[in-house]
Amino acid sequence: MNVTSELKNRVLSGELLNRESILTLCQAPLDELCSAADEIRAHFCGNGFDLCTIVNGKSGRCSEDCKYCAQSAHYQTHVEEYSLLGTDEIVRQAKHHAEQGVLRYSIVTSGRKLGDADISQVCESIRAIKASTDIEVCVSFGLLDEAAFRKVKAAGASRVHCNLESSRSYFPTVCTTHTYDEKNETLQAARCAGLSICSGGIMGLGESMEDRIDMALTLRELGVKSIPINFLNPIPGTPFADNAPLSDEEKRRIVAIYRFILPNTSIRLAGGRGLIVDKGEGCFRSGANAAISGDMLTTAGITVETDLQLLDRLGYQARLWNE
Repeated sequence: MNVTSELKNRVLSGELLNRESILTLCQAPLDELCSAADEIRAHFCGNGFDLCTIVNGKSGRCSEDCKYCAQSAHYQTHVEEYSLLGTDEIVRQAKHHAEQGVLRYSIVTSGRKLGDADISQVCESIRAIKASTDIEVCVSFGLLDEAAFRKVKAAGASRVHCNLESSRSYFPTVCTTHTYDEKNETLQAARCAGLSICSGGIMGLGESMEDRIDMALTLRELGVKSIPINFLNPIPGTPFADNAPLSDEEKRRIVAIYRFILPNTSIRLAGGRGLIVDKGEGCFRSGANAAISGDMLTTAGITVETDLQLLDRLGYQARLWNE
């Protein structure tokens, strides 16, 4: 029995692989690795596929210096800038996505964190969404504390998103205006407030495969069940504008290794999926079982209609994945 098959069987039996074992997968034959990862996905998650969309609820003028981001005020990217969208527009988009068959709708805002006035306004929007649709509401409002998250939960949100972005050791290369510990504290505060948590990162920031594995191990320690995997879409004007894009093969390998590390989670293709030649189909055959559909925050995405057709062809069923 080869190493990939041995590790697959250990995962299927319920074992959590250690870092040393996981590193051996970096050299495994790709097709063999991806096939094994898909078996793990089917065993733990079945054919459910968690589909969500996002709305850019507040754009630009961000105080943080994340080196990949078009919305940072530190860089000249010519991104559209606007304050928090009103309730009517946020609800309009929520209804539109719900009618298309989307399961989750995430409101994402730029900035270190929303202030109290914006929290009150967006809670009104969340209550209006829940009064008029059955769609689940997720939020990405920055580094909030438990008290703010309790307000968001009381309004009707069910999940909080806050990406770790990379490993603890590589994170200072990505951002210097907040810390990895602040990210962790935000996720813990959301969980203490009774919300489920969603966290992943961006691949292609210059990190190593070891960094990617270390981030996955941190996510496993935190018990995160929704894992967005973004692939860097280099934005002109940002410090990472000239980063070489990852190959489609490396993207499949990342997804497959994540499935070995995080067998019973929702591994969600997110930003940068449109850069993949097959729009992510190979990754959905390599362990991924969720996606952000439609446009991303500042870049074009893939339509919900196209994604639903893809899911049907792959034998997936759109279904909520809950912790």
